[in-house]
Amino acid sequence: MTLLSFCVFLLCLPFYSSASTNDRPIIGVLAQDLRKPVENYTSYIAASYVKFLESAGARVVPVMINKTAEEYKLLFNSINGILYPGGSASIVSSGYQRAAKIFYEMAIEANKKGNYFPVWGTCLGFEQLTLLTTGRLLLTRTNTTAVALPLDFTDEAKDSRIFKGFPAELMEDLASEPLTDNSHKWSVSMLTYNTTEELKNFYKVLSTNTDGDTEFVSTMEAYDYPIYGTQWHPEKNAFEWKKPHYPHSPSAIKTTFYTADFFVNEAKKNRHRFESNEDESKALIYNYSPVYTASRSVFQQIYYF
Repeated sequence: MTLLSFCVFLLCLPFYSSASTNDRPIIGVLAQDLRKPVENYTSYIAASYVKFLESAGARVVPVMINKTAEEYKLLFNSINGILYPGGSASIVSSGYQRAAKIFYEMAIEANKKGNYFPVWGTCLGFEQLTLLTTGRLLLTRTNTTAVALPLDFTDEAKDSRIFKGFPAELMEDLASEPLTDNSHKWSVSMLTYNTTEELKNFYKVLSTNTDGDTEFVSTMEAYDYPIYGTQWHPEKNAFEWKKPHYPHSPSAIKTTFYTADFFVNEAKKNRHRFESNEDESKALIYNYSPVYTASRSVFQQIYYF
């Protein structure tokens, strides 16, 4: 090969460098309304979601509820993705719902313009995404409040963005062992999915589960946007200990970390940043201290706001 030909060959290769990705991602975690105020606090974030993201190399900013649209826009332009956590807030009318809607709409608009901004919903967040996408409440009651299940993968899972980086052995374990915690009483049934065009056209189903009577969607990702949802809790395997059905096997722990690694790598594709180092420092979760709450809550630790 001549020198000229070799140079042309090199130019045709994909170019990767640390400058092409954001190796300092900051991800927002949405706070949610407390059912009952604790001291002077009105909202919270379970610490396991923060640890989940930090374990894969991200920093976290709490997204407070009941802020103005302008404040949310400024924050959106400063962070690299957002996670809607599980919990018990209303997905129809609450501070959680309002903030989730604003960030979802900004994410859709940004992604349409080529500004890659990922969104993740876990459990309640998954349910919130389906409502935001369709404008309709599509949930069915299921007997899934305290059970670990294997995933029933669809044909779409193998080449999906979420699972394509998982080791083959872990995928086999996920399909055969109860590695995913389900702590929800509402689900999107496959019957509802298959008969709701807005949902079916927006999300591909990567896995399903059943409570014995109802088959429901357990993992999904959007076709055209970096928007993802799991009805199960990937963060609990490594960071929550209260309930006996939480899986803690080696494969369960790997599930936590491969899921976190996937979403953090999605956030690394976004180039948003805070206007100053001072603004960034003031926004980070490090300014708050988690409280040990295992004696009165399903969560080991909680950040109160």
